[in-house]
Amino acid sequence: MRPDYFPEDIKPYILPEVRADLYYQCLGCCAQFPVEKLLYVCPECSQVLLIEDKNAEKLKDIPGRLWQKIFDFRRMLKIPALKGIYRYHEFIGPCIPLESIIYLGEGHTPVVEANDVLKEKIGCSFFYKNDGQNPSASFKDRGMASAMSSIKYLIDQGLVSDVIAICASTGDTSAAAALYASYLGPLIKSAVLLPHKKVTSQQLSQPLGSGARVFEIPGVFDDCMKIVEHLSGKYAVALLNSKNAWRILGQESYSYEVAQEFDWDMKDKAVIVPIGNAGNISAVMNGFIKFFNAGIIDALPKIIGVQSEHADPVYQYYLEPDETKRIFMPVDTRPSVAQAAMIGNPVSMPRVVHIAKKYNTLSGHQNVFFIQVTEQAIMDWQLCANKNGHITCTQGGECLAGLAHAVKNNIVSKTETAILDATAHAIKFSEFQDLYFKNQIPQSYKIKSDPDYINLPSLVMPDDPTMVPSQEKRLNKDDFQKFVKDISDKIAVKLNLKES
Repeated sequence: MRPDYFPEDIKPYILPEVRADLYYQCLGCCAQFPVEKLLYVCPECSQVLLIEDKNAEKLKDIPGRLWQKIFDFRRMLKIPALKGIYRYHEFIGPCIPLESIIYLGEGHTPVVEANDVLKEKIGCSFFYKNDGQNPSASFKDRGMASAMSSIKYLIDQGLVSDVIAICASTGDTSAAAALYASYLGPLIKSAVLLPHKKVTSQQLSQPLGSGARVFEIPGVFDDCMKIVEHLSGKYAVALLNSKNAWRILGQESYSYEVAQEFDWDMKDKAVIVPIGNAGNISAVMNGFIKFFNAGIIDALPKIIGVQSEHADPVYQYYLEPDETKRIFMPVDTRPSVAQAAMIGNPVSMPRVVHIAKKYNTLSGHQNVFFIQVTEQAIMDWQLCANKNGHITCTQGGECLAGLAHAVKNNIVSKTETAILDATAHAIKFSEFQDLYFKNQIPQSYKIKSDPDYINLPSLVMPDDPTMVPSQEKRLNKDDFQKFVKDISDKIAVKLNLKES
């Protein structure tokens, strides 16, 4: 739809203005820095940063109802830069001109309602937001579109050149980073560090296919992250992990999309997210806060972060009810099927603490909760979800296990509606499904295969071994008809079919 077709009251706003009002805010010493350079931690105290807007209060000059109308009508635009996460340009990257924005189809992923079977099993109504339908098949594309657009903006302004982007990854970040960097080649080259044998073969194939330099490192993700931090502190590289505040900014789009999908009504809603490096839950909370402060939504939804008992530092931190006595302690992770969340020392932990406190204060009551689930529950709930029409990954199974726990323990009531983050596509983690079905998951995961969930193919062969067709040897017409009848009869018996 062309902008001149839009209603008169939103025509002045339908194409966003570019304004240079953003700055880095240190969560440690509160120092502020311009965003016109590559910066990942505070130069003064090495604490993580958030990107803030000097003129955030001016966003309130536009009434919330008008903002809703602006975003609803922007849905109809055919301008690529505004089709993805930058539909919410004023809240994500107002300093970035439309021509610097990268759009590969990310954002606005489908929200799919659970069927009656799943609702009954869980005890409340819920939806999956399928972020596995992003370009690289995970939610990481939201933050990567933002981070890469910010770098493209700096390149376009002549502020940086010959960029080498680097990240540590449990699989999904590397796929997203390599994909977006390849789109901008040769302006940007990418290198990724992965923990050796801790990433599925499907995830490993993605950065390789996009042409990234891939380095496998002994240890776990946290070890890779330390190497990347060392490299970014000593050399001129662009760090693309969620330590990069632009990543957080882009991932806030998840909240904006959820609000819009539910017609801006966040009352009696609960948003369930897995916690890995803690960037996503930080972004989700911050996004809802921004929309709440701007009057676009009039209620903050309940936020529930979920962790496996094999990687639960955030959950352990919040076990202490007295915030003055809480001490963050990294944990040594154990093997987890939710590999993307298998992080013992999340870099965004300071963001979680800062934003969760602000979120609860604005809500007027505790509205952020942290839940621990077992590996068995993660795998079983993932399989249960996918047997009922979803395409969720193991992290999505972690969310569903968390919702089941939350309902059972009255954290989420039966009258509330939950929105679960399926962070990646099920195909990325299909190896765990295969191992489960074959009853071959290593003992260290502490998962036993439930026969009710096991599903293996059945080989159906003819009684006569000479009556087997192949590419090399085709059967004659009569023999092939015998083969078809024989196999059909056997399948009919297995399916208990009755003749019509």
